[in-house]
Amino acid sequence: MNRKDFLKTMALLPLGAAASKLSALHQVTDNFGATERMPVLFLGHGNPMNALDDNIFTKGFQEIAKTLPKPRAILCISAHWETKGTFVTGMQHPETIHDFGGFPQALFDVQYPAPGSPELAKETNKIIQSTEVGITDSWGLDHGCWTVVKFLYPNADIPIVEMSIDYTKGPEYHYALGKELAALRRKGVLIIGSGNTIHNLRKAAWNKMDQSYAYDWAQVANDKMKNFIVDGNHKDLIAYDKQGIEFQMSIPTPEHYMPLMYTLGLQEKDEAATIFNDGIVAGSLNMLSVKIDKA
Repeated sequence: MNRKDFLKTMALLPLGAAASKLSALHQVTDNFGATERMPVLFLGHGNPMNALDDNIFTKGFQEIAKTLPKPRAILCISAHWETKGTFVTGMQHPETIHDFGGFPQALFDVQYPAPGSPELAKETNKIIQSTEVGITDSWGLDHGCWTVVKFLYPNADIPIVEMSIDYTKGPEYHYALGKELAALRRKGVLIIGSGNTIHNLRKAAWNKMDQSYAYDWAQVANDKMKNFIVDGNHKDLIAYDKQGIEFQMSIPTPEHYMPLMYTLGLQEKDEAATIFNDGIVAGSLNMLSVKIDKA
């Protein structure tokens, strides 16, 4: 609706209804008006049981939260929502999805009742121009999102929208799509990519869940990745499949690596990447996390 038609419509409404609609419009504008640029995060989410634990990684999430401005909303790109095409959640009250099996009942009992944000879903749909972004009520908050965000915002009082990963596209696409989200950072939105830079469950040594053991190939890949991230070498991180056997072993499938592409795509020239929660568990699963903010 253009401005002229909008004003005609408002003129036909009863005074109280017109005021109500103007108030609602003003609220949406306020919700996503200009703010200082928000940081960007990549969070290594790892084992869902972290949601119940008090360990070095969950403490790392809690500590990084202290350095963040309070966001108006969160947009989370999770490794655990793969789709053909790109979608965002658009419901008012997203479900806490327990998308795993074989864990204790206590984990299934955890709820993270954060509100959704239909307004952010619409804003995301609007600012992305390279592809159509569908708005859906058919998903919610999967464990790639809630098991880590609960340590950042334990009161579940920040609205969250999840964004899916198009499994038909490669890293260059996801990196470029991340760049298109940049305007949200100046609207009070904290953008989080959630996955794992090293994620080879077939090779996992489940009897060695502490940080005292890592396969040689995982350690080599981790060291290279950290250097690339800190140096801002996005080119080699995008071309991960050209970095040798260590990267191939560390990233046998791409879904847990792709959220990093969104985080890196959002890095601006005056920003630095800081690494935290750097620890390989079970030999082949890295909890490495990244914060991008003004240098």
